[in-house]
Amino acid sequence: MSVEPASVEPTAPAPRGSIRFRIAAHPVAAFLVLAIPLAWLAQCLAILLLQDATPGLLVELLVLLGVAVLVTAATDGRDGLGRLFSGVLRWRVGAGWYVIALLALPVLTILTAVVTGTLREPGGGWAATAGIYLLKAVVVGAVLGNIWEELAWAGVVQRRLMDRMGVLAGSLLTAIPFALIHLPQAFAERGFAATPWADVALSWGVLFGFALVARYLLGLVYLSTGGSILILGLLHGSWNASQSMDTVDWWQFIPAVVLLTAAVAAYRAIRSRTTGQGSSGHALRRRRIRPVGPANT
Repeated sequence: MSVEPASVEPTAPAPRGSIRFRIAAHPVAAFLVLAIPLAWLAQCLAILLLQDATPGLLVELLVLLGVAVLVTAATDGRDGLGRLFSGVLRWRVGAGWYVIALLALPVLTILTAVVTGTLREPGGGWAATAGIYLLKAVVVGAVLGNIWEELAWAGVVQRRLMDRMGVLAGSLLTAIPFALIHLPQAFAERGFAATPWADVALSWGVLFGFALVARYLLGLVYLSTGGSILILGLLHGSWNASQSMDTVDWWQFIPAVVLLTAAVAAYRAIRSRTTGQGSSGHALRRRRIRPVGPANT
């Protein structure tokens, strides 16, 4: 006896001209128009009034999450919200992706320091450095912040752009607003009045260049893991924690991200030749896609 699948109640269309209709018609634009100014305001006020950017970053995280929920609800309804948050729980992706997300960047960052002759002995020993790294990457980074940040950027913005334009173009376009929202951080250390504009220009240049590579890496991993926001959050937390290790210089995580991006892109290209699947394919158009990864080969 066959069993008919449960029917899904369609979301009622929004009246033409309503705010919900406008958001649903242009979800990416709506997200950016709402999120970026509010995040800028929070960061600037925190730097101006508190001389500490951290409260502004916390508010930014809430803004990103709130706007992501608003845009998804207006565009895709309750089912869309379920699909969005399901990426946070998508953990069955193959052990290899956990190794990549948590260990690849600190190892490559340390190797960069070794090659450049700048590696320092950790003050509290290597075990303490590893423990602090994991705390920053997993708890402080991924669980408390980066998973929810990627829920917004990857789950709302980048997924849609990759669906429309492919992984490379969609990722590079996402990098622009991703960098824009972080512009006030150039003034976080010394404030708006005391930060030289030459330092600001250098900071912004590094930010935009890094964002282009980092968003492409996250886009590749997003596709390869079947849309796992969990893995993206761990990877994002890993690069933040790698740059703050006491054994390396802060900039050495950037070559590490470049090398990892090249490795993941090469892996997808090789796999596309062996499986016949396109390496520049579009993002998750259907809900059920079998994830591929180093542990599945």
